[in-house]
Amino acid sequence: MREKVEQALAKIRPMLEKDGGSVQLMDVVGSVVKVRLTGACSGCPMSQMTLKSGIERVIKSEVPEVTEVVAV
Repeated sequence: MREKVEQALAKIRPMLEKDGGSVQLMDVVGSVVKVRLTGACSGCPMSQMTLKSGIERVIKSEVPEVTEVVAV
């Protein structure tokens, strides 16, 4: 499952990089994916919205086994 999540994140990264940020996969525990937002994304006031409406939505559509994406 970790590899599928990495593939989904690879689709998301270019959009984040355009705004000076990125995302790193930290861990997959059961059906929960733990990520770290980096660069401009780490301090952005919209990071929670990006996490839930963008990153989590894409990962869940690519990897249906995932139930939640959390920032660590």
